[in-house]
Amino acid sequence: MERYTLAKERIREMKEETEVKPPFLDFFQRTADFLQKTVDLIETDIRKTELSELEKRNRELYQELFPENYSTSYGNPSYAAEKLGEYGPVFTFLYGELRGAIPYAYEKKWWDLLVSMELFLEIYGEFCAEELPEVKTVQDILSSYVNDYCQDMVEQRILEGIDPEQDFALKIVMEADLTDLRYLYWYGEYVSDNETGVAQFLNTLSQEQIDSMARTYTEGYRIGFVNGRKDITKKKTVNIRYQLGFERMVRAAVLKFQEMGLKPVIYRHASHVINKKGQARVGFTGGNPNPQYDYDHRQDCALFLDGDFIKRKLRAMQTAYEKHKELAEVHGGPACIETFGEAPFSPESKKDAWSLSEAQQKLMVEMDNESGQIVNRYIKGDERSFTIIAYPVPEIGENFPEIFQEIVKINTLDYKLYERIQQTIIETLDTCEWVEVKGKDGNETDLLIHLHTLTDPEKQTNFENCVADVNIPVGEVFTSPVLAGTGGTLHVKKVYLNGLQFKDLKLVFDCGQVIDYSCENFPDEEENRKYIEDNILHHHEKIPMGEFAIGTNTTAYVAAKKYNIADKLPILIAEKMGPHFAVGDTCYSWAEDTPVFNPDGREIIARDNEISSLRKEDLSLAYYGCHTDITIPYEELGSIRVIDEEGEMVSIIENGRFVLPGTEELNLPFEN
Repeated sequence: MERYTLAKERIREMKEETEVKPPFLDFFQRTADFLQKTVDLIETDIRKTELSELEKRNRELYQELFPENYSTSYGNPSYAAEKLGEYGPVFTFLYGELRGAIPYAYEKKWWDLLVSMELFLEIYGEFCAEELPEVKTVQDILSSYVNDYCQDMVEQRILEGIDPEQDFALKIVMEADLTDLRYLYWYGEYVSDNETGVAQFLNTLSQEQIDSMARTYTEGYRIGFVNGRKDITKKKTVNIRYQLGFERMVRAAVLKFQEMGLKPVIYRHASHVINKKGQARVGFTGGNPNPQYDYDHRQDCALFLDGDFIKRKLRAMQTAYEKHKELAEVHGGPACIETFGEAPFSPESKKDAWSLSEAQQKLMVEMDNESGQIVNRYIKGDERSFTIIAYPVPEIGENFPEIFQEIVKINTLDYKLYERIQQTIIETLDTCEWVEVKGKDGNETDLLIHLHTLTDPEKQTNFENCVADVNIPVGEVFTSPVLAGTGGTLHVKKVYLNGLQFKDLKLVFDCGQVIDYSCENFPDEEENRKYIEDNILHHHEKIPMGEFAIGTNTTAYVAAKKYNIADKLPILIAEKMGPHFAVGDTCYSWAEDTPVFNPDGREIIARDNEISSLRKEDLSLAYYGCHTDITIPYEELGSIRVIDEEGEMVSIIENGRFVLPGTEELNLPFEN
């Protein structure tokens, strides 16, 4: 606290100082003003603040990132480079790291705020000297900060994910008056019309409706353990992830999880660059003031990523998990409430943003692989589970209330009906070893999928009958293909993957692995390839087809067409609206040796492929740490046909409609 007091006073003094010469003075003065706001926040009891003041303060903290203001923000790599020249990249990195001061202030994380302020002051001191420091000097200061605090920040992040005593968000969910929307501003996240709109809408629903939504969500989690033949009674915690505004549902879910003997752990998406993973927001989150900002900073780790850092972070993870292994052992996995409906985002690529070199990309792959192994040793893959459910936000359009109720209906479709129809599809698929998938009307998809050989068809199957447990809503049958023999072209005219738009995406497979790829997002072909490498291949030279599935949820598809929201649906729902192919790990990664059975009692044997099987020889070669689903919509789908040993074909889908006897009911939503 003595250090904090000194840092606070020093930052206050900076407002009147002019030792730093232009063009750098503007950055330091603006940033000092920002940090002063967070100092005021950490010393304030915001729960006593009026709504109008909370709204004003929230806007002040985030308005610099708004698209209309971003062109003059130092968080924008292009602006930082324009104003500060060769120093631009290090200052935009510093800007990104200091943004974490907002959540530190709201959560009363004095240490985190302190080290952020000290980092700022150290660099300020360098620019107070008569001669400018070298760019490398500034970069070395930033790298030292990352390395010096790596152990502390990694351990803190791990603890937030497994320790129910870390209850900042839980207290808001369970103790706040949820009819008083001031509570949304207690988190320190950006609060947009989506968060307030969802909260207001949920407040119009009866407790019975809220409980029903929570039951669908929590039962999916429980049934995931049952269907996976995993013992949920061994688990004591569940990680709840959600977007602000869903607190009524989350509160009801917490109570239902507690009835299962599970305490919630709820943590914010990462603030320190050490713990971030690209532009992904893993944890609870508010609105996103500007997705372009997250995209611009997705590879900030390029400033410090080297072999020494990789060793340091992996050692920090191992040490932290070993220290807290009792908590890790009883953690059950995540239960996620996703949202959709925001305006589709197609990013701009900026040459001044930090970007991983080819050598760093390989290091990142190595780190992701090793860190996945560490996590799996302490939170065992064959003992944990998950569930995901999704709901729209008001930005989806004026029909938000009707769309929300439609999604509730889709999330609670009669799974017994789908189980029966999907079993019919599976029985046909299990008669062959090859499936052909073709597009139509400009979709150039032409794929041949090789299935595993069933040695005992009475007891074995290739496809899992997905009946809305972990993966809500209902509506798919899926498998892990044999890579040898699987090949061809996958093409989609437009698709959104992890919030990013891809136009005319093409992936070419040979022996089940992506060997070529293209899209039409940018005028430059190399920029398009880099976009795919960053966001689909995740820097792997090759990546396999980890899943082939047939989506059967035509109700969701028709709803998407009715409300014109197909481009806004999350992959969770979109993957049920046509055949989809996942690149990366299989659906059974880290748990391939755990038997999985369909409702009819037959075991799904297609849990491995030639890549995942390498875990038996060298674990580092078996996993990619990613799984990206790409769906062909029904209107672009020409046919799905099984091929027997004589080359004869049986059709499951023709011209986007189910034609296999026993599946006709799936076409009713189209007709209605």
